[in-house]
Amino acid sequence: MRKLLPLLNTDPHAGGRSALTCRYRCGDACFHEVPNTSDNEYVGDVIASALSRRSMMRAAAVVTVAAAAGTATVFGPGGEQASAAPATDADRHGNGGGRTDGARGLRFAPVAPNKDDKVTIPDGYAQSVVIRWGEPILRGAPAFDADKQTAKAQAGQFGYNNDFLSLLPYKHDQQLLVANHEYTDEILMFRGYDPANPTREQVEIAWAAHGLSVVVVEEEDRSGKLTAVSRHPLNRRLTATSEFKVTGPAAGSPLLRTSADPSGTKVLGTLNNCAGGTTPWGTTLHGEENFNQYFANGSSATDKRYGIGAAATERKWELFDKRFDVKQEPNEVHRHGWVVELDPYDPDSTPRKRTALGRFKHEAAQPRLTADGRPVVYMGDDERFDYFYKFVSSKRMKKGTSRAAREHNSTLLDEGTLYVAKLTGDSPATEIDGSGKLPNDGEFDGSGIWIPLATGDKSFVPGMSAEEVYIFTRLAGDKVGATKMDRPEDVEPSPRTGRVYIALTNNTDRGKPGKAGADEANPRNLNKHGQILELAENWDDPAGDGFAWRLFLVAGDPNDPATYFSGFPKEKVSPISCPDNVAFDPYGNLWISTDGNQLGSHDGLFGVATQGERRGELKQFLTVPAGAETCGPIIQDRRVLIAVQHPGELDGASVEQPKSIWPDGPGKIVRPSVVAVWRKNGCDIGV
Repeated sequence: MRKLLPLLNTDPHAGGRSALTCRYRCGDACFHEVPNTSDNEYVGDVIASALSRRSMMRAAAVVTVAAAAGTATVFGPGGEQASAAPATDADRHGNGGGRTDGARGLRFAPVAPNKDDKVTIPDGYAQSVVIRWGEPILRGAPAFDADKQTAKAQAGQFGYNNDFLSLLPYKHDQQLLVANHEYTDEILMFRGYDPANPTREQVEIAWAAHGLSVVVVEEEDRSGKLTAVSRHPLNRRLTATSEFKVTGPAAGSPLLRTSADPSGTKVLGTLNNCAGGTTPWGTTLHGEENFNQYFANGSSATDKRYGIGAAATERKWELFDKRFDVKQEPNEVHRHGWVVELDPYDPDSTPRKRTALGRFKHEAAQPRLTADGRPVVYMGDDERFDYFYKFVSSKRMKKGTSRAAREHNSTLLDEGTLYVAKLTGDSPATEIDGSGKLPNDGEFDGSGIWIPLATGDKSFVPGMSAEEVYIFTRLAGDKVGATKMDRPEDVEPSPRTGRVYIALTNNTDRGKPGKAGADEANPRNLNKHGQILELAENWDDPAGDGFAWRLFLVAGDPNDPATYFSGFPKEKVSPISCPDNVAFDPYGNLWISTDGNQLGSHDGLFGVATQGERRGELKQFLTVPAGAETCGPIIQDRRVLIAVQHPGELDGASVEQPKSIWPDGPGKIVRPSVVAVWRKNGCDIGV
């Protein structure tokens, strides 16, 4: 995922990301041809046949209303959605009561862009490391020793490259921390590592460092500090060799069967888990993203659409387990690229790969409920020119924690309808010239429809069976003319307004010869800074087929005319580049973490007001160390939690020649870690 190209430079590693990141994060994806070579810049007869008459009328109604009222009845004055929850006094008066020092929740002195090898936070705040790679969390696991590491030890220790984070309630002074471990940097993990000849022990350590961790954390009185509780009975590690159950309409498909699993329902491992989501029923969702890089010797059209390489892999796992060799096990790759659901409260439960949510490079999967209690899950496919999806369950959530409720809720994501988004701008095409200049109506905005792909065993895509739609979801999106986006990554519905915010990180291929050019939702060619899209559906019925949308933020240097901060004065905002993960604070502000900053500073975390007169006011809260990416933000009343991923991942770095000394100082191995930040005076964040 996250390999970024400069606007005017022939070196694809210059700017925000190193060659080392490109190798280990996404398998040098940006050096390969864009997997989406489809010509789907039209709606055509496919959509007309796929959508019911009622669906078409709904979509048309949204378009008509938006066009007639400038989307005012959908978005409302100042950004409020007409059918959203009642506005508070703070909302009506700028989400900050007229204060001049920022919207409520964002009252801190912005951190200046910098390249310091540390986590830099605002004045008046404190920080600590919650947990590092290698810290023991299971009973029997030894203390971390980088020079004596074993696969058995790593399987009981906190994994590598923490990304998505979730905090769930447990006891009055404890919470459950759930973390994704996206990928491994072997050259930063093993002294004397030879990329051409990894040892079996090194490979098995890497398998054990992937996956998920569940760790009980304890809160300190009078501060926001968290401390990991080692060897707690609820602590858990899931790795590349743990058992996962395949559920939903594609479970058992011949396309999912292998020699080791002729049932097509039991998978070993979860790979490249990036962002995710937390469900209203107390589970966590984990998106398998750049799974393609782990599989060697791909050749078919479907392999190419998913970016499976035709040669050996970087890590060479195929030398130690035939399931990573597509020639020997052609269906194993189909068993990855799903959304995984985990019950952190049950350490004996088997996590499930939910096929009803489709297979692609899942950056995230964030649910909310309809008025009648059905989950709606929004999902981005993190690839240049790929699509944005949603899943609407056919079942209603049962409240409570009884065994019956938990068993029922464990089936919510197996039955429903999978959709892909088609966006249409409301400005003349001549006003979208690829420069980022606003059209004459003053906004990049428009309407859209959700195109149904499949429900249960019924396909809405001509020429594809339902199980083919679920397993080759990208091809289904191609066929129905979905809108090609600029790397849709994390997505978050606002708990206050219901509007959905989608991080589009960048796409430096847009507008190149033979590639799709700018459109109103993706208005800049050679887009290296990205944007945030705001989508509005009916608050009471997010299961509907029509929606309105607009760009909430067009990232970059505020001095660049091709940037936009919802109309807020640009001289009063922090520069931001490459939005990646998003989260909301208790006041309705959107917090954005970045990956691949193209403005010459380290990546960071930013807060931005989404409502009232301060809408668009964006302030930088922190920066991360050299080579690192900001991941997994959680914004609570008294603390901010981030995952500092791949610190020191810079060209030429190794265990012997580190490019960062974070978090433990000189002479210590660089370790991805989770960090908590809080106010020194014990007050709430940003008030």
